[in-house]
Amino acid sequence: MSCIGNHDRALGPLAFLPAFSSGLNQRACDYWLKFPSDLHEQRGSVFRRPPDRSALTAASLGMRGRGNARSSWALAVSWRPATWHPRLDMGRLSRPSSSTSHRNLPPLFLFFLFVGPFNCLASYSRATELLYSLNEGLPAGVLIGSLAEDLRLVPRAGARQDQHTQPAERTGAEPSPPLSFSLASRGLSGQYVTLDNRSGELHTSAQEIDREALCLEGGGGTAWGSSISISSSPSSDSCFLLLDVLVLPQEHFRFVKVKIAIRDINDNAPQFPVSQISVWVPENAPVNTRLAIEHPAMDPDIGTNGVQTYRLLDYHRMFTLDVEENENGERTPYLIVMGLLDRETQDQYVSIIIAEDGGSPPLSGSATLTIGISDINDNCPLFADSQINVTVYGNATVGTPIAAVQAADRDLGTNAQITYSYSQKVPQASKDLFHLDETTGIIKLFSKIGGSVLQTHKLTILANGPGCIPAVITALVSIIKVVFRPPEIVPRYIANEIDGIVYLKELEPVNTPIAFFTIRDPEGKYKVNCYLDGEGPFRLSPYKPYNNEYLLETTKPMDYELQQFYEIAVVAWNSEGFHVKKIIKVQLLDDNDNAPIFLQPLIELTIEENNAPHAFLTKLYATDADSGERGQVSYFLGHDAPSYFSLDSVTGILTVSTQLDREEKEKYRYTVRAVDSGKPPRESVATVALTVLDKNDNSPRFINKDFSFFVPENFPGYGEIGVISVTDADAGRNGWVALSVLNQSDIFVIDTGKGMLRAKVSLDREQQSSYTLWVEAVDGGEPALSSTVKITILLLDINDNPPLVLFPQSNMSYLLVLPSTLPGSPVTEVYAVDKDTGMNAVIAYSIIGRRGPRPESFRIDPKTGNITLEEALLQTDYGLHRLLVKVSDHGYPEPLHSTVMVNLFVNDTVSDESYIESLLRKEPEINIEEKEPQISIEPTHRKVEAVSCMPTLVALSVISLGSITLVTGMGIYICLRRGKKHPREDESLEVQIPLKGKIDLHMRERKPMDISNI
Repeated sequence: MSCIGNHDRALGPLAFLPAFSSGLNQRACDYWLKFPSDLHEQRGSVFRRPPDRSALTAASLGMRGRGNARSSWALAVSWRPATWHPRLDMGRLSRPSSSTSHRNLPPLFLFFLFVGPFNCLASYSRATELLYSLNEGLPAGVLIGSLAEDLRLVPRAGARQDQHTQPAERTGAEPSPPLSFSLASRGLSGQYVTLDNRSGELHTSAQEIDREALCLEGGGGTAWGSSISISSSPSSDSCFLLLDVLVLPQEHFRFVKVKIAIRDINDNAPQFPVSQISVWVPENAPVNTRLAIEHPAMDPDIGTNGVQTYRLLDYHRMFTLDVEENENGERTPYLIVMGLLDRETQDQYVSIIIAEDGGSPPLSGSATLTIGISDINDNCPLFADSQINVTVYGNATVGTPIAAVQAADRDLGTNAQITYSYSQKVPQASKDLFHLDETTGIIKLFSKIGGSVLQTHKLTILANGPGCIPAVITALVSIIKVVFRPPEIVPRYIANEIDGIVYLKELEPVNTPIAFFTIRDPEGKYKVNCYLDGEGPFRLSPYKPYNNEYLLETTKPMDYELQQFYEIAVVAWNSEGFHVKKIIKVQLLDDNDNAPIFLQPLIELTIEENNAPHAFLTKLYATDADSGERGQVSYFLGHDAPSYFSLDSVTGILTVSTQLDREEKEKYRYTVRAVDSGKPPRESVATVALTVLDKNDNSPRFINKDFSFFVPENFPGYGEIGVISVTDADAGRNGWVALSVLNQSDIFVIDTGKGMLRAKVSLDREQQSSYTLWVEAVDGGEPALSSTVKITILLLDINDNPPLVLFPQSNMSYLLVLPSTLPGSPVTEVYAVDKDTGMNAVIAYSIIGRRGPRPESFRIDPKTGNITLEEALLQTDYGLHRLLVKVSDHGYPEPLHSTVMVNLFVNDTVSDESYIESLLRKEPEINIEEKEPQISIEPTHRKVEAVSCMPTLVALSVISLGSITLVTGMGIYICLRRGKKHPREDESLEVQIPLKGKIDLHMRERKPMDISNI
């Protein structure tokens, strides 16, 4: 026998083994008395508040003793409230209720007295049930509960302290092994929950718990034996996961039944089983009639999360909804009629029925509700008139309909069935003469009209409906007696006639005969005349020489496209006024007499260039007034159409198979043909004029890869340098080109309209001999395209710079010439440069003035400027010789020149410089020679001048600038040296130096030598 609680079961024979191995007198059985507990529901959360009741725990009902079985029994029973430990986790332990009154204690006490002697047989059999609850749809890892804490398997702090204070010899106990928790079997335990084997904590697994899938689809209670199972009560309000957990080791052995209540959340919207719901209401339904709406909405959620309310989107002021709940909690919507219905006014109402649950926020579902109004017999037959008048000729044929009556009933089906009958007031003779069809209401002549028949008959006719008073109409029939027979018309057709229809071709000529008509009087007593009644190109004329013979023929050509059918009548009448008609129907047959016609003879089309292959251009449409195959039109390209155009012969769709380029060809003009299917076929021609529209697919293009312009220097500002020619193959705005200077725009500007390049300032070749510009051309397209070109401007030299004398540096300098200088020896030189180039820089030297004892003793080389001694110097040649040297260029049209004074002092030494300087300050009286130097220009120079090009000019410019820089630097250097060696303190004194005095030659030769070397 095992120690169990309220709903616990024995573990079987396995529970007795630990009891015998450990000694029966050392164990006690602990009981958990489990009572029904209340679960406090908290919607939208898995938190549970602890129950407001205390649990009763029965403990320590057992036996203590030493030695044999003669030991006395010690019975101790204690009642105490079980301590509740609230947990703020996602699951909750439900404790047994403590609401048991004290009057239940004696039976419990007797129960323990009864089972006391057997408690040791199952001291290790402790069956416990734990109850948790959590919301569905929680993520993995949410804590449900701790079995170790809820089973109180974790020792309290005080208990642990007492165990430590007891001597080991007395207790004889070893440290307790760790607790181990495991499921009884490993079936589906890992699918919904996970159990920590050490801590005993239950957590949600990665498999999300869906309460509806667990309990509503796979519901039904299962046994406790499986490790995890699903349990649901019949009311679907309870849904549990059931687990069997084993707690080891044996000292703490428990067989725990864990029950996890799955709480519902509002995760499902109401849904109607069908999308269209029909309800039929009789039109005579009284107000407040209630009709149940079949197929109510279903919501897998429970409680307030289930369906709570219904409403209509449009009540039409005729209906409302009510909801009734049965004993199972199911809610059914009812349609309530709120107004008077009339099917004949409106036979159907359509609205949307919406079902909402009680969740927060609420979810809803909808379906279309069609309210049909069923008919009842609330309308009776009615005639539109109360009386009709009918005339019948006495010779009318039996069975001829003479009149018809018809009543209307607004009801439907059998409620609208009408039968017609004569009233009892109608004489039997009239009934025998005129037959009334009871279904259709048609009155027919039933028998031949005799001479003794009344001329007037009053027929009272009743229209009978189900459950209605008959409607009444009177038919007043007047009989006109006929004494003579009418004329006869006998046709004989010439044209093709089938079933009373004459067929003529539209191209038949004028006066085509159609038929002969013979007109005669059956009595042979009266004259008969006839005429043609109706419109059309026909004529009825007597056919002579026969009497009463008439010919029907055409009067003009007929056109099928204008009118295809004619209906005419040949009318004959006699002198008594009797008329007879013969209807003739004429059907024209179509002929291929019309060619297809294009809507426009000139079809103007446009397409942008660079089109996609097989681009659609247009759909040709031509009409043909003929019928049948003769009116079917096919389309073809003319012979002048390019091969890359194609035309669908059936649809008339015109396409171009290749990519068109406007720059290659802008306009296309060719013909298209429309041909019908007649025999022989007819055709018409139209002209297609296709214009290829421009796209900005071409960049501006300069006519040259680069431009070079030669401009004379000192060119005036904003003068025209040259035209930059650029083209753009595109048209319109895409072909507009704007020019701009990319670099050096501060010096040059370009006229966009003319492409004229101008310089803003005057250009000086000596400052810069050439310019390199980049000009950009941008078109007006979107996006714009551009191109650039290199422009080189070369400045042509003009003779605007006279030669610059670099040596001697001034007219006040002089050179000592020794008397012992040999003839032909170079004495000094004149060195000059010209900033110009070419012939403008070719310098010639000449002596144009002389002064001295014998100044003609010196000669200057016109090319090099070297001054040499021509004759040996004499004693009389001592003194200052002054040579006025002219340095001129060969510029065109006017050469420019400069002059310089070359002072030569012939003496052995320079004894007194101040004397010489005083002589230099005096204005020399020199006669100017008009003779110009003659310099022959070698052919090589002419060749270079003639074929000068950009590299030559650049090289000359560089050499000229280098030479000027070098000479200038050397001149400055010499001046500085002279300033240091011969400082002057008084320049106003003139010193007379005797020519034959003794002078230190070594001291005086140093300065002239320096100058001559330069």
